[in-house]
Amino acid sequence: MADRNGIQQRRNSWQDGVYGTNCPIPPGKNFTYALQVKDQIGSYFYFPSLGFHKAAGAFGGIRIWSRPRIPVPFPPPAGDFTVLAGDWYKRNHYQLRRILDGGHNLPFPDGLLINGRGWNGYTFTVDPGKTYRFRISNVGLTTSINFRIQGHKMKLVEVEGSHTLQNTYSDLDIHLGQSYSVLVTADQPVKDYYIVVSSRFTKPVLATTAILHYSNSWQGVSGPIPSGPTTQIDWSLNQARSIRWNLTASGPRPNPQGSYHYGMIKTSRTITLANSGPIINRKQRYAVNGVSFIPADTPLKVADYFNIPGVFSLGSMPSSPSWGNAYLQTAVMSANFREFIEIVFQNWEDTVQSWHIDGHSFFVVGMDGGQWTPASRARYNLRDTVARCTTQVYPKSWTAIYMALDNVGMWNIRSENWARQYLGQQFYLRVYSSAHSWRDELPIPKNALLCGRARGRRTRPL
Repeated sequence: MADRNGIQQRRNSWQDGVYGTNCPIPPGKNFTYALQVKDQIGSYFYFPSLGFHKAAGAFGGIRIWSRPRIPVPFPPPAGDFTVLAGDWYKRNHYQLRRILDGGHNLPFPDGLLINGRGWNGYTFTVDPGKTYRFRISNVGLTTSINFRIQGHKMKLVEVEGSHTLQNTYSDLDIHLGQSYSVLVTADQPVKDYYIVVSSRFTKPVLATTAILHYSNSWQGVSGPIPSGPTTQIDWSLNQARSIRWNLTASGPRPNPQGSYHYGMIKTSRTITLANSGPIINRKQRYAVNGVSFIPADTPLKVADYFNIPGVFSLGSMPSSPSWGNAYLQTAVMSANFREFIEIVFQNWEDTVQSWHIDGHSFFVVGMDGGQWTPASRARYNLRDTVARCTTQVYPKSWTAIYMALDNVGMWNIRSENWARQYLGQQFYLRVYSSAHSWRDELPIPKNALLCGRARGRRTRPL
């Protein structure tokens, strides 16, 4: 099974590639996902989503180009590079999963990788004077990273499908599951330069390097690798707030992406999601609002389609924190198609969190330290915050988002820290339309795999 992190699967949660929507692909078999990247542009990645397979690798970048006649707010770059960076463990995914199943969190990572390689193991070749696009994704399991290029500035142009104000950065924090596009001009003296990825909010700090090679260079990398931020939270928070929407750039369609005035829409309800790390049955688990998710024996989307009872119950995911004992549950929250909602991620733990929502992009309207209250709305950015699919929540802090529930389906809301996700920090949001129209949601695919209590049923004849 493969999830395309950030691909919205419009009207088509059948193709989402997580266990809540799809049956696993049996050993030795294959499965063809049929999907349309309608009304999206930008940089994303895919990865194996079942069990703890993500720790085995097998991910890759996804590039969605704008339609040929739609203007892009920067000249065509001379080249386009995908950078997949993240933490790495010497233990294989079976051993890591056994640690989690045994009731423990993962140990500290053994290192970092850039495109599957260690120190100076990967080279990006550029011509002097030309500008290149780097699409950088954090595909790691547990660790935020910082990305920088020795001697070069980076102009941010896109974040998970949104063209941004083109601010210039010397380094960028990229949290778990996030993707950024930057333009880099080869305007320095001809030689080779370090590309550095280092861990954030960890002790010790991990680092690794790749090489930016000028095509006519005969001089290798030299000097100390450029230093970056390590545990500073304020630095990262301020950088996150500086990332803004480019209100004059075209979106996937020929109209400005800023023409969607998210800040002028009244929200229909507020959902507060608090993460925690409880011990349940003497084992380490992770939870949302006191509920630690356990997978059902049948994918929730399939069970919902065939009206199979007993797989999950709507309303089993509370919409605000409960302060009782945490418990195990196949948690599903119900919501109505075309609602416009506010979600507050409240983090009382001492670690940075990274939250992802399948099937949607959302507006990160605010983030700050401490406890969120209704008065916090006075500090929201209701004009030009960026729309994206993955957001960080800093330690003992909150992050608030606005989201249009414009996509019918059964959608995973999860921690992008894969140990926390595996041990229960996730749930499903059922966005429901009573119309049952193909206009709102496509029918079940003919090739849909059926497993669990749906085994032996028919998909559809057409």
